[in-house]
Amino acid sequence: MPELEGRASSRRSMPELDRLVHEPGRLAILTLLSSVADADFLFLQRATGLTKGNLSSHLSKLEEAGLVRIDKRFVRKKPQTTVTISRLGRERTARHWEQLEALRDQAVSASQASQSARRSAASSRVRPA
Repeated sequence: MPELEGRASSRRSMPELDRLVHEPGRLAILTLLSSVADADFLFLQRATGLTKGNLSSHLSKLEEAGLVRIDKRFVRKKPQTTVTISRLGRERTARHWEQLEALRDQAVSASQASQSARRSAASSRVRPA
Protein backbone atom coordinates (compact mmCIF):
# COMPACT_ATOMS: atom_id res chain seq x y z
CA MET A 1 0.00 0.00 0.00
CA PRO A 2 2.91 2.50 0.08
CA GLU A 3 2.21 3.25 -3.57
CA LEU A 4 -1.35 4.33 -2.69
CA GLU A 5 -0.08 6.51 0.15
CA GLY A 6 2.27 8.25 -2.28
CA ARG A 7 -0.61 8.93 -4.64
CA ALA A 8 -2.76 10.30 -1.83
CA SER A 9 -0.03 12.65 -0.65
CA SER A 10 0.60 13.90 -4.20
CA ARG A 11 -3.12 14.60 -4.58
CA ARG A 12 -3.08 16.69 -1.43
CA SER A 13 -0.25 18.81 -2.81
CA MET A 14 -2.16 19.56 -6.01
CA PRO A 15 -3.23 23.18 -6.34
CA GLU A 16 -6.77 23.98 -5.24
CA LEU A 17 -8.61 25.22 -8.34
CA ASP A 18 -11.05 28.13 -8.13
CA ARG A 19 -14.34 26.44 -9.07
CA LEU A 20 -16.03 29.71 -10.00
CA VAL A 21 -13.27 30.56 -12.48
CA HIS A 22 -12.57 26.96 -13.58
CA GLU A 23 -15.96 26.43 -15.24
CA PRO A 24 -15.16 26.46 -19.00
CA GLY A 25 -17.64 29.18 -20.00
CA ARG A 26 -16.59 31.52 -17.20
CA LEU A 27 -12.90 30.84 -17.80
CA ALA A 28 -13.38 31.74 -21.49
CA ILE A 29 -15.19 34.97 -20.53
CA LEU A 30 -12.57 35.99 -17.98
CA THR A 31 -9.68 35.12 -20.28
CA LEU A 32 -11.18 37.21 -23.09
CA LEU A 33 -11.88 40.12 -20.76
CA SER A 34 -8.36 40.02 -19.35
CA SER A 35 -7.01 40.81 -22.82
CA VAL A 36 -9.25 43.82 -23.62
CA ALA A 37 -10.32 47.04 -21.88
CA ASP A 38 -13.99 46.00 -22.09
CA ALA A 39 -16.26 43.96 -24.33
CA ASP A 40 -19.88 44.14 -25.35
CA PHE A 41 -22.29 41.28 -24.89
CA LEU A 42 -22.41 40.32 -28.58
CA PHE A 43 -18.62 40.14 -28.83
CA LEU A 44 -18.48 37.86 -25.78
CA GLN A 45 -21.28 35.71 -27.16
CA ARG A 46 -19.59 35.28 -30.55
CA ALA A 47 -16.12 34.74 -29.06
CA THR A 48 -17.23 32.14 -26.48
CA GLY A 49 -19.95 30.42 -28.52
CA LEU A 50 -22.31 30.58 -25.53
CA THR A 51 -26.02 31.12 -25.95
CA LYS A 52 -27.51 34.42 -24.76
CA GLY A 53 -29.01 32.70 -21.73
CA ASN A 54 -25.81 30.88 -20.75
CA LEU A 55 -23.67 33.99 -21.22
CA SER A 56 -26.09 36.06 -19.17
CA SER A 57 -26.11 33.46 -16.39
CA HIS A 58 -22.31 33.23 -16.28
CA LEU A 59 -21.96 37.02 -16.30
CA SER A 60 -24.41 37.32 -13.40
CA LYS A 61 -22.39 34.83 -11.32
CA LEU A 62 -19.15 36.63 -12.14
CA GLU A 63 -20.70 40.01 -11.28
CA GLU A 64 -22.06 38.70 -7.96
CA ALA A 65 -18.54 37.51 -7.08
CA GLY A 66 -17.07 40.90 -7.99
CA LEU A 67 -15.01 39.55 -10.89
CA VAL A 68 -16.66 41.69 -13.58
CA ARG A 69 -18.61 44.93 -13.85
CA ILE A 70 -21.61 45.09 -16.13
CA ASP A 71 -22.79 48.38 -17.61
CA LYS A 72 -26.19 48.43 -19.31
CA ARG A 73 -27.23 51.47 -21.32
CA PHE A 74 -29.03 52.49 -24.47
CA VAL A 75 -27.17 53.61 -27.58
CA ARG A 76 -29.45 55.06 -30.26
CA LYS A 77 -32.44 53.47 -28.54
CA LYS A 78 -30.81 50.02 -28.57
CA PRO A 79 -29.69 48.26 -25.40
CA GLN A 80 -25.94 47.80 -25.06
CA THR A 81 -24.29 45.71 -22.37
CA THR A 82 -20.59 46.31 -21.76
CA VAL A 83 -18.54 44.07 -19.48
CA THR A 84 -15.25 44.95 -17.80
CA ILE A 85 -13.08 42.64 -15.74
CA SER A 86 -12.36 43.91 -12.21
CA ARG A 87 -8.94 43.89 -10.58
CA LEU A 88 -10.10 40.92 -8.47
CA GLY A 89 -11.26 39.15 -11.64
CA ARG A 90 -7.92 39.78 -13.32
CA GLU A 91 -6.03 38.48 -10.25
CA ARG A 92 -8.16 35.35 -9.88
CA THR A 93 -7.92 34.57 -13.60
CA ALA A 94 -4.14 34.93 -13.57
CA ARG A 95 -3.90 32.81 -10.40
CA HIS A 96 -6.10 30.14 -12.00
CA TRP A 97 -3.85 29.90 -15.08
CA GLU A 98 -0.80 29.66 -12.78
CA GLN A 99 -2.48 26.83 -10.86
CA LEU A 100 -3.26 24.99 -14.10
CA GLU A 101 0.37 25.35 -15.18
CA ALA A 102 1.53 24.02 -11.79
CA LEU A 103 -0.86 21.09 -12.14
CA ARG A 104 0.50 20.35 -15.63
CA ASP A 105 4.08 20.55 -14.33
CA GLN A 106 3.24 18.12 -11.51
CA ALA A 107 1.69 15.71 -14.00
CA VAL A 108 4.76 15.87 -16.24
CA SER A 109 7.09 15.29 -13.28
CA ALA A 110 5.01 12.37 -12.04
CA SER A 111 4.92 10.85 -15.52
CA GLN A 112 8.68 11.19 -15.93
CA ALA A 113 9.29 9.64 -12.50
CA SER A 114 6.95 6.76 -13.33
CA GLN A 115 8.66 6.14 -16.69
CA SER A 116 12.09 6.23 -15.03
CA ALA A 117 10.95 3.73 -12.39
CA ARG A 118 9.56 1.41 -15.07
CA ARG A 119 12.77 1.60 -17.11
CA SER A 120 14.82 0.88 -14.00
CA ALA A 121 12.62 -2.08 -13.08
CA ALA A 122 12.73 -3.41 -16.62
CA SER A 123 16.52 -3.14 -16.83
CA SER A 124 16.94 -4.98 -13.54
CA ARG A 125 14.84 -7.86 -14.87
CA VAL A 126 16.92 -8.22 -18.04
CA ARG A 127 19.83 -10.60 -17.46
CA PRO A 128 22.61 -11.05 -19.96
CA ALA A 129 22.90 -14.53 -21.45
